Amino acid sequence: MSENISVAGLVATTPRHLVTQDGLPITSFRLAASSRRYDRQQSKWVDGETNWYTVTSFRQLAINCASSINKGERVLVTGKLHIRDWDNGERAGTSVEIEADHIGHDLMWGSAAFTRTVLVAETDPVDEPESESENSKGKKEMATT
Repeated sequence: MSENISVAGLVATTPRHLVTQDGLPITSFRLAASSRRYDRQQSKWVDGETNWYTVTSFRQLAINCASSINKGERVLVTGKLHIRDWDNGERAGTSVEIEADHIGHDLMWGSAAFTRTVLVAETDPVDEPESESENSKGKKEMATT
């Protein structure tokens, strides 16, 4: 099963960052999401049940997440929902995972300062500019034509 989902919640574990042997960055953490509702009889807000998700991010999102997200922070996560049953012989259960497309701080609960990540493309020697003398010569020729 795979569906898109958006969840607001609390980062419940310290994000774990690793890079696979193939060079794929991965960051994951547990997210606790509780619904709140106003109980008119009690005249107060009450918490509903808590849903638990394992959030996993890949590539540049994983790198940015590892340096930006900390345990205890409120975040918004959007991604693909995966629900899987598992059985290891001794125990069985269901895992609920979100493969994140987007992760950000929930500004309803605080403020954040954004720093853009600038990716530097690797240069190909074939694409490098001509030598200084050839460049100058080409500009002079273009100016006279």
